[in-house]
Amino acid sequence: MSEPITDEYTQNLNDKTTLLQQCQQNKGYISCLKCEQLIGCQVRQEYVKAVYESMSKGQHGDFDFN
Repeated sequence: MSEPITDEYTQNLNDKTTLLQQCQQNKGYISCLKCEQLIGCQVRQEYVKAVYESMSKGQHGDFDFN
């Protein structure tokens, strides 16, 4: 059975999710909300951007929820 094909936006989201989770684990948090570096955190900003891009698939302003 072949592996599912993921688009570049989904792959980027997967990569950023892994980085975010590693950061949370390293700091002993299960959420970014308790971290004192929440505002201005580069890892979180890149994750949020990847979420947006994965939802819009590169199109500005529209989301495909299907």
